[in-house]
Amino acid sequence: MKLPGFVTPNFITVMRLLLVPVGAYTLFKNGGNDSTWLYISWIVFFILGMSDVLDGKLARSRNTITEFGKFLDPVADKVMIGTAMISLSILGRMPWWITIVILFREVGITVFRLMTINRGVIPANKGGKIKASMQNFGVGFYILPLSSSLYWLRDGFMYIAIAMTIATGAYYVKSAFTSPPR
Repeated sequence: MKLPGFVTPNFITVMRLLLVPVGAYTLFKNGGNDSTWLYISWIVFFILGMSDVLDGKLARSRNTITEFGKFLDPVADKVMIGTAMISLSILGRMPWWITIVILFREVGITVFRLMTINRGVIPANKGGKIKASMQNFGVGFYILPLSSSLYWLRDGFMYIAIAMTIATGAYYVKSAFTSPPR
């Protein structure tokens, strides 16, 4: 697929950040209990999640990976997932403890990245990408108006996401101190 020149990976990442409030708006529409708006919200967050895949593929194919992009892309991911989780918890659709555990790690790692930036940006690894996918699937299932008979699926994805969130956070901190500065 040929995209216009101005559609850079960083442009896509910035647009993802700017469109996150649209996802939150659709989630809260009509009190957060309107099935139509929940499906629309799921679609918005799905598109935002897919834009993360697109910007990465585009950066690699155009050989335009930048330090700014390596930093901003994970921040955009955290803003997107954080907005969805906080919104879901406010609406009573997701337990607050899940939101707190995941966001504590995500914010903590972001602060840690800022504190260690002089060592160079540590890009996301495969474990972090799988973790992000599990978080996205889990949150997506919390957004959808599922039958209670499918809550096991929703919760299963989220429990895997929580375990991976903790494990990859520990790995990230360890690798920052064991790898040589860039």
